Amino acid sequence: MQEATSANPDPQRLLQIGMAFWASKAMLSAVELGVFTALSNGPRQADDLAKALGLHPRGALDFLDTLVALDLLTRENGRYANTHDADFFLDRNKPSYVGGLLEMANARLYPFWGSLTEALRTGLPQNEAKHGGNLFETLYSDPARLRGFLRAMSGVSMGAAKAIARQFPWREYSTFIDIGAAQGALPVQVALAHPHLMGGGFDLPVVGPVFDEYVAANGLQDRLRFYPGDFFKDACPSADVLVMGHILHDWNLEQKIELLAKCHAALPSGGCLIVYDAIIDDERRQNAFGLLMSLNMLIETPGGFDYTGAQCCAWMREAGFATARVEPLAGADSMVIATK
Repeated sequence: MQEATSANPDPQRLLQIGMAFWASKAMLSAVELGVFTALSNGPRQADDLAKALGLHPRGALDFLDTLVALDLLTRENGRYANTHDADFFLDRNKPSYVGGLLEMANARLYPFWGSLTEALRTGLPQNEAKHGGNLFETLYSDPARLRGFLRAMSGVSMGAAKAIARQFPWREYSTFIDIGAAQGALPVQVALAHPHLMGGGFDLPVVGPVFDEYVAANGLQDRLRFYPGDFFKDACPSADVLVMGHILHDWNLEQKIELLAKCHAALPSGGCLIVYDAIIDDERRQNAFGLLMSLNMLIETPGGFDYTGAQCCAWMREAGFATARVEPLAGADSMVIATK
């Protein structure tokens, strides 16, 4: 496509950004409806698939063909099938399913983001807190909602977890604990890749049964255990390596430094803390996902925000760590590794 210039302006890029929610909601509804799971056993005719999904005839073909145009489905001789990526990541019956995050985006974040302008004007959360609720109390008080949230955290963390399992020099250490472990995606990936390691996950007590179930499903119950606690009220458990993923951005600056200091106190001399998030590039120009995630923290939390690698390194040194460095992971995520 010819590049727009001042003499030949083209609004296409602006319109694509402005209307991007159309494609997003089509995909989110497909995940909600179970389209990709319904196609997990092979191609299906449009009428058969629409009936299985409970779709009204008026919009069914447009919806399915939209998914084809978005490269989420294929269509041959009137039969629809999953693309490779959709089949691998969006079939609820596969262990590689990352749709938990998309389910949460559809059920919670999509409507809340409709109030972004209000959040920007007021600086106040636009989620359950807007009507007197609390994000984490709401999520953790209902077992079904909690499981959905924990699956979502596995979805958003899986790429980074696998990269950390590959990149970090685990052979130099014997034990590790994931602080704020959720379902246990990172401990499982690290333990699967490094049979010499013993470890576990630290999270609120209500998370324990979900963590134990996930660990057992991966055959790691003899090497990974759950540590119940509240990282603002209790000391962090000790290990050679502590990991904190997609946690630090939930909190304000004072709380961030408090959590880093607690991790520092729990580590032995020479131990490491790994923090990973969608860390914003230091020039704040490139990582659009990290910047959008920070806006998501504006909508979701009273004081949370995402941050640059340089900021995190400075906070780690303030918390007492001797060194800190940034390494890229998968997609928008990077990790900051600090040594005591």
